[in-house]
Amino acid sequence: MLNRRQWSAACAGLALAAAEPLARAQASPTPRAAALPPKLVETRIVIALDHRMALSNLPLTVAEQLHYFREEGLDVELREFADTQQALAAVHGRAAHVWCGAFGQLLAPPLRGQGWQSFVVQARAPQVALGVSAKALPGFRGAADLRGRRVGVRANDPMCLQLLQAVLQRDGVRADELQVLPQASPLQALQALRYGQLDALSHTDPVITQLEQQGELRVVADTRNLRGTTDVFGGLVPVGCLSAPAEFIEQFPRVTQALTDAMVHALKWLQTAGPSDLIKTVPESHFQGDRALYLAAVERSREAWTPDGLMPKGGPETAVRMATLKPMAPADLARAYTNAFAARAKERFRA
Repeated sequence: MLNRRQWSAACAGLALAAAEPLARAQASPTPRAAALPPKLVETRIVIALDHRMALSNLPLTVAEQLHYFREEGLDVELREFADTQQALAAVHGRAAHVWCGAFGQLLAPPLRGQGWQSFVVQARAPQVALGVSAKALPGFRGAADLRGRRVGVRANDPMCLQLLQAVLQRDGVRADELQVLPQASPLQALQALRYGQLDALSHTDPVITQLEQQGELRVVADTRNLRGTTDVFGGLVPVGCLSAPAEFIEQFPRVTQALTDAMVHALKWLQTAGPSDLIKTVPESHFQGDRALYLAAVERSREAWTPDGLMPKGGPETAVRMATLKPMAPADLARAYTNAFAARAKERFRA
């Protein structure tokens, strides 16, 4: 874990960035950026994350595309990594300032007890679903029917594996009684289930919604909504959390507040955003060639996003149970997150 002196060195670039014009942004502005008044001084922040286009990160995309970060005086770069561990390593290695991911990661080794804090939460449900092939398992009754079957999970996505494990444990099925096959891409997952190479699939949208719409998949565990999440995990699950070592938050409270304000602004916007708003705001690449499918997936997950960025009640305790971790003292668990910044943002934006 980096000490205070190391973090001071790591974050020294913040002061320099705040004193320089954003040459990169001015060189290739987007249409929306060009319409905004130019800012001569902005603080540069790098947010490390994986699966940038995941629906759990949609508020982050909205804040970027609608320039809510710029309105708060920030020049934010969303830097994508291959998996969670590489994204976390980027913060440790001073290549990024903030990490975006599931709160449960802060409670597991090696981060547990190392002073990291989540300060704003995008979603309170993982937005992952487990479905079975309508062709291979038409009479599916429970996890016992998965014994000896091939089950795909999205590669490098701990939530997809945790959902499968939770369903198996609930019905007393061991993981070694089936084949768990990581799927490197959404297209691979879709085609594998479609052509009989998989009997079940634990994945994110829009893959799940597409297979559902075409009658090829029957969802049997759904965490795209609050009820399904509670049924599977026993409570709400905080994901898409912006988190950083406590030293960063203590040294740069104004930057932390600015990040939180932009996120809560985006979360409030999402509460009333309609299809046309999303089409105008979300980058075309996120639609993956099918706007209608993407919009349908958003509607299925709409209640998953937090309305105000606050840690959902009971969420930290659910995260501990999900990871089958040793119990944590309430005081230790409380130190892993703060609602102080989100509470101020909620009041400001009336979220």
